[in-house]
Amino acid sequence: MKRRPAAGRRSPYQDLPRAAFWRSAMRAPDEETVAALYRPKFTLTPQTPLMTAGSCFAQHMHRALTRAGWNVLQGEGTGRLLPAALARDYGYNIYSARYGNIYTARQLRQLVEDALADASHPAPVWTRDGRFFDALRPAVEPHGLDSADLVQQARTEHLACVRRLLSQTEVLIFTLGLTEGWIDRATGLALPTAPGTVAGQYDPDAVAFHNFTYPEVLADLCATRDLLHAAGYPLRILLTVSPVPLTATASGAHVGAATTYSKSVLRAVCGALQAQDPDFDYFPSYEIITTAAAGGPHFARNLRDPSASGVDTVLGVFAMAHGDGPAPDIAPPPEAQNAGKTAEEVACEEILIEAFRK
Repeated sequence: MKRRPAAGRRSPYQDLPRAAFWRSAMRAPDEETVAALYRPKFTLTPQTPLMTAGSCFAQHMHRALTRAGWNVLQGEGTGRLLPAALARDYGYNIYSARYGNIYTARQLRQLVEDALADASHPAPVWTRDGRFFDALRPAVEPHGLDSADLVQQARTEHLACVRRLLSQTEVLIFTLGLTEGWIDRATGLALPTAPGTVAGQYDPDAVAFHNFTYPEVLADLCATRDLLHAAGYPLRILLTVSPVPLTATASGAHVGAATTYSKSVLRAVCGALQAQDPDFDYFPSYEIITTAAAGGPHFARNLRDPSASGVDTVLGVFAMAHGDGPAPDIAPPPEAQNAGKTAEEVACEEILIEAFRK
């Protein structure tokens, strides 16, 4: 039997909406509770120039928004003459430029610093089978280039494209994926993956493992915004957190605990910036995929990749919040979701780590 408060008693919880209570919000999500997940700070329309970047899950955002007709900028060619799968392998059409996956806030800060600088940091160059790879985006040339000089030339051209892209962008949609990363000791630069995964050779004297902390992630995101504004690019940043668990951890912890740490730090940073900084907002793709808030969890059979219906739900919530679509269909229960179709394939260096599994 439900207990009723005594007559005359008042509580700050007394007049809250259904979405504020776990039982009513999660048991049977409806349009009202799903709509309450995301109350945008920024006014966006399908015509707003958007730039996408981030970890592997950001590719789903880029693809879905592009297909839905949103003005997602493409600043570095489209590979139109290539078959779709081949274009993806070479980094075309997965983000707004061919920077590959940007898993950490430090990587984003580095990219913006280099794009806005008169002279960028020389990128570490990795080799494999006599070919040369840009260590800061090793997967965009899957077979490498003929020389280290060509790697640097390609990087210079890439950064010029990124700078033009930033000058056209009003809102950057950035998906944070990891706190774990690898630092090149010689340059201090954060790498998207450890050497030896895509190319190069692992040498503990040349690279160091680093697990970014809350203060570091917060500082890197704020520094990125400050760099852009100082250059005369007053764009705003819409943050998301990837719901995809870590493939593996080098922290020494269980991969489940390491995933919880990583996602918790990233989500906490997003919450602080959303609440306190007018230049940042947060879109809850993490909550939509991983919780019952929108009929989830929305994972495929491997319990790691988002399901196709989950990605559709993410876009539906985004479009509904910005007045460009109806409420998304609430997905079936988790047991049915996990048997569902996996979302479309993405290009992801991190998943290559699985090849080293024992």
